[in-house]
Parts: sequence; structure tokens; C-alpha cells
Amino acid sequence: METKESTQALNNDQTPGGVGDYTDYGYDSALPSHTNAYIWEPTLRHLHRYVPKGRVLDAGCGNGSFCKALVSKGSYDVVGIDLAESGIDIAKRNVPGATFHLLSVQEDLVEIFGAPFDAVVSLEVIEHLYSPKQFVEGMYRAVRPGGLLIISTPYHGYLKNLALSATGKMDAHFTAHWEGGHIKFFSRKSLTRLVEENGFKVRQFVGCGRWPYLWKSMLIVAQRQG
Repeated sequence: METKESTQALNNDQTPGGVGDYTDYGYDSALPSHTNAYIWEPTLRHLHRYVPKGRVLDAGCGNGSFCKALVSKGSYDVVGIDLAESGIDIAKRNVPGATFHLLSVQEDLVEIFGAPFDAVVSLEVIEHLYSPKQFVEGMYRAVRPGGLLIISTPYHGYLKNLALSATGKMDAHFTAHWEGGHIKFFSRKSLTRLVEENGFKVRQFVGCGRWPYLWKSMLIVAQRQG
């Protein structure tokens, strides 16, 4: 997710494969969201560390703002996919150096694009999905053996949850009154387990934004096994 809090605003009866009624987020701008201030730099740094050049897929690309940052590096062949027509339309107009498609990771992306990707990136998407497992399975199929996966999602841990409770912000943070909002809440342990149970090996954990253990978000950097 690169522009607002939801690249794939999915209702509870939906999956990343497009089953059910998908709700288009309604992008109206090519501008990145506030998350670029603390997520993009570590994402780009770790991507370049493991995959200095090659084909990169942005799964849940929204309006393509992060794809634009990838293209600016000059060493990546960038593809962005999303289910939001409004986001894909904006991306196609504003990021001529990348390719954008109205697709889900549940499609056979290797067949569609002719080869697996060297890296798959998905920023602030997985917390919106009914089935994170299916999403990770789709990214596993899309990336080559030994290829890279980078996922970001809001961070949750004991200290942060305690702070939310102590300051009276728990209800607002975990609100159920946000259409298309967050429906999954991950800790470092639970996100690592999800990734590693579905064919990846975590190489790096990065807390993003704010102070340690009160991070706003986190990155999991992992490599496909086999």
C-alpha cells in the first residue's frame, strides 16, 4: 500500500483471489501516503542489498507511487498489480517506466509475465486481507527460487499494545468502524510464522517509524526456499 491505508479494501467474505465483492478504494491522487516517510527507505535499502537489479513485482501497488520510486533507481524492471481500477489508472498515467495490471497474486503470474520475478514487494496490504496465507502462497509462486520477498504491515507487540491500553487509545486503534480497514493484526512472531510456513526463510526484521517496540510498522525480508 503506497497511497492510503488500503490498497486492497476487502470485505470479510473475500480472498486475495477475487472471490466475493471487491471494493475499489477510490484513488484520486498519485501522491504517496504518510507511510513512505518511514517504510520506503528501509524497503529500498534491503531490496538493493539482496537484489541489486532485476524484475520486481509490487503486489498491491495502489496508485503506483512506490513503483515510481523503484523505477527511479534505474536497475529494476517494475510491474505493479492491484485490484483497484482507480489506482491502476492513476499508476499507468503517472509512472511510464513501469507496467501495471489489474490482477491478483492468485493469478498465474509466471505464465502471464513469462518468468518468475527476482523480488516481490508488498507494502501495508496484508493486514487488509481475509486470507493472508493465500496471499503469501501467491507471492511464493510469483518469485523465483532464492528470490526475495519484502512485506510491511503495522507492528503489534506486547509493549505497544500495553501503551495503547494505558493511554486509552486501544479502541481507536483497533476500531471496527473502518470500511475496508485492517482486519489482521501481526506481531513479529506471527508474521514470521506466516512467511516461513509458506516457503520463505526470514533474513531480516526491521522496525519502522517511532521508537523501538513502539514501531508504527515492520518489514519482513525473506527469501524463497526451493
